[in-house]
Amino acid sequence: MMRGITDTVKHLLIINVIMFIGTVAIQDGALFGKWFSLFFPENDWFQPWQIFTHMFMHGGITHILFNMFALWMFGTAVETVLGSKKFLFLYLSAGLGAVLFQLGYYYYDFYTLIQPLLDEGFTSTDIISAMNTSGLNKDVVNPIIGAEGLQNLNDVFYTRMVGASGCIMGILAAFGIMNPEAKLMLIFLPIPIKAKYFIPGIIILDIVSAITGQSFFSPSNTAFMAHVGGAIVGALIMWYWKKTQFNKNRWDR
Repeated sequence: MMRGITDTVKHLLIINVIMFIGTVAIQDGALFGKWFSLFFPENDWFQPWQIFTHMFMHGGITHILFNMFALWMFGTAVETVLGSKKFLFLYLSAGLGAVLFQLGYYYYDFYTLIQPLLDEGFTSTDIISAMNTSGLNKDVVNPIIGAEGLQNLNDVFYTRMVGASGCIMGILAAFGIMNPEAKLMLIFLPIPIKAKYFIPGIIILDIVSAITGQSFFSPSNTAFMAHVGGAIVGALIMWYWKKTQFNKNRWDR
């Protein structure tokens, strides 16, 4: 393995960087992004493989740098303890947990937003069909749901979900369970906080951000519920392994 980097972390870093270069370098990077980013499942651009491929896509140089730095910093420590098989399972499971939470939140938002249209006699099939073709006619729907409602509806339907943040949050949660007394800091809030307080605090802030739309330390277009889902799944898996580490459910490294 490379100095200071465990094998699985190293390979994940390489895959993420290759995918990012592909997005930037391929002549039609937008099309490349549409293939591998995760779309709302009612959008015609959605494909099943995007559930996995979006974990290796990033929206910009800052996005990938922060995620890969966190993967190296916390992932190496976690993989050293768990071994490669358990670490990869944890990483991908947290990513899937992020998908489950974020898409569940999007579906709740979508059907809440279109409910006034349904009450007026529109059908969900017609609404989805229109959004997949020419888009909803604002002159028709604005009087019912308002301009802000239409914008929010478009944001849900046409959004792309990219990034390893859900996976990273799962790894961070696992690190916190392994090292509850370790002191962590946010770049924008350089105050050392014990992991057992820091990680629940981050989850609470993400939940508040998802509900209110108010971002604290992340860009406003962050998929906050993906962070929550990744962290919760990572914590549950790590809690289970810690609880059963001496019985028949233990994995071999």
